[in-house]
Parts: sequence; structure tokens; C-alpha cells
Amino acid sequence: MLRRALAVPPFAADPADLIGLGVAAERAGFDGFFLWDHLVFSDTGEGPPILDPWQILAVVATRTSRMRLGTMITPVPRRRPWQLAKETVTLDRLSGGRVILGVGLGSPAYGDFGIFHEPTGVRERAARLDEGLEVLAGLWTGERFFYQGTHFTLDPVRFSPVPVQQPRIPVWVGGVLPAAGPVRRACRWDGMVPLRRSVSPDGGVALVGPTPADIAAVRDQAWSARGTAEGFDLVVWAELEREPGDVDLVAPAYVAAGATWWIESARPGPGWQAEAASRVSRGL
Repeated sequence: MLRRALAVPPFAADPADLIGLGVAAERAGFDGFFLWDHLVFSDTGEGPPILDPWQILAVVATRTSRMRLGTMITPVPRRRPWQLAKETVTLDRLSGGRVILGVGLGSPAYGDFGIFHEPTGVRERAARLDEGLEVLAGLWTGERFFYQGTHFTLDPVRFSPVPVQQPRIPVWVGGVLPAAGPVRRACRWDGMVPLRRSVSPDGGVALVGPTPADIAAVRDQAWSARGTAEGFDLVVWAELEREPGDVDLVAPAYVAAGATWWIESARPGPGWQAEAASRVSRGL
């Protein structure tokens, strides 16, 4: 079964706008509601109004009962993983075990990292992502845990309560193909959100969703690394559906390739909130 979800940027001045969109998404039949996770979203230091996704999701959790909730994606390299552990567990318990944590290196590198004098190099951010995920997983267990890494060190500590979901909150890894590192990382966790870069005629670069062949290639690597497809989600990141039935026309090829989720995402720009609200009002 292909589950359907909505993902939008947390770009708003009024939290009620995003909360209302999330509540409406469940009523419209969507299986998930996700928020991007950014601080500035601009290398100039200026940008749109941005709200904290975790606080928005907490309110949405109290006003919904069925759909999955989370971030797509949280840049773990700029987070203290012990704080992220508390935030995710709190949301998981508040929602009755409905959280999915999307993780990645984060972008833009200067706008979300360099402005604050955080490391911007891909290799260091990748190392911080891997260590941060190890710390998260250890703290989620509720067992006494310590960690000594290159970037993070924890003396023995026990976190409680634990997530509702066991053995842990599902972790989906976002990454840009054809890079092999994100795929290897995803295979150690619970799913992947593969993307590709698209270059426009004027030289602009944008992230776009995968092809069925991309999904099949990640599926094959996951099977090889894990020995099974059980418990591993493959997520198609796509534009908002423009006309009723558009997704139904192309989804079968993705399902055959192994896709388990289809996430429609609103691209930021003038009128994006109205476009997202219109899409939700149409339902599935």
C-alpha cells in the first residue's frame, strides 16, 4: 500500500496557518503531515518568516489521531542530539506513537550553518549526522548510555521516558543521488527519501523527486545490506498534485519499484500556502 502525505515549509508568521493545514490534512485523508526544518533558508541572512516545526507539530498532534507526524528533514549536524532526543520522545508520546524523524545534512550550508559559525563542510556534517544518530538511538533506549565520539561525548546517563514506538522512533534518511553515502546511511536505519539535483537552462539548481529506477536501485541496495525489505520505507518526494488523479497515473510504477510513501511537497514562493490549502481541500 502506498501511503500519502503532505510536507510543507514552516514558513509563516502565524502558527495557526500551519496548524490548520496539518489538521485539515488528516481530515482530507492524508496519512502523514511533515514540516521542513530550517533556521534562515537563505545565504543572505534574510529570508521568509520561519517557525519552529516541533512546536507546530506538537499542537497538530493534540488535534489529530491517525496520521504520522515529523520533520522532513531535520539537519542533525546543527542539533544537540540529546536535546533532539527529548523533543522527539515528547512528540512521540504526545501523539501516541506517530512520529517519523527525517534526517539529513541540511541545506543551505551557509544559511543554516555558516551564518552561525557551525561547520559547513560536507564530510564533517556527515560525521556529525552519523554520530548524532548513534546518540539518539542510545538515549531512546531508556538504558544507561555513554558515548565517546569525535564530535559528541556523553558521560553515563539514562533518559526517560522512552518513545511509545519500539524499538525506536523510525528514522528516514534524506540524500541526493547518485551519492552513495546517504544510501549506505539509510540502510542502517528505517527508510530513505532520495532526491536528485535538476539544473535549469539558466543555471539554477533545484532538488527534484526520484524516478522509479532510482527507487528500485535504492530498494536493491537496501535488500542487499539488510537482507530484507521489512521495516524499510522508500519515500517518493514529489510536487503538489495539480489535477485529481495525477498521482494515480504515475504511482503504480513507483509501487512496483518498492515505494511505500508518496509525499507531496509545496515549493516556497508567492502563494505557496494558498496552493497547499487548495490541494488539501481537494482531498485524496
